[in-house]
Amino acid sequence: MEKKSSHILNASSNLLGFSLVIITSLKITKISHSTHLDEFAGVACLCFAFSCFFSFLAIRSKKEKAGNKFETIADYLFLSALFCIVLAVIIVTMRII
Repeated sequence: MEKKSSHILNASSNLLGFSLVIITSLKITKISHSTHLDEFAGVACLCFAFSCFFSFLAIRSKKEKAGNKFETIADYLFLSALFCIVLAVIIVTMRII
């Protein structure tokens, strides 16, 4: 099976920036206290950051077993962060409708 660490690193770093933009825009508009959006985006930021870290370790690892372990951790963190982003989008959608 082909390594997916480089793809996880690329996607995580891009979505980390997206999550930071969400948090920044919530703070600028001063609506972060009335929703849970900033909490979900904050958790997503942490998960994306750690996913970047573990996918980088997987790429740089010399041992295949350790690389696979790091890649699996990065994969699950990425999935968790995506779930947080989906929850944030659902909250925004429900507030608009």
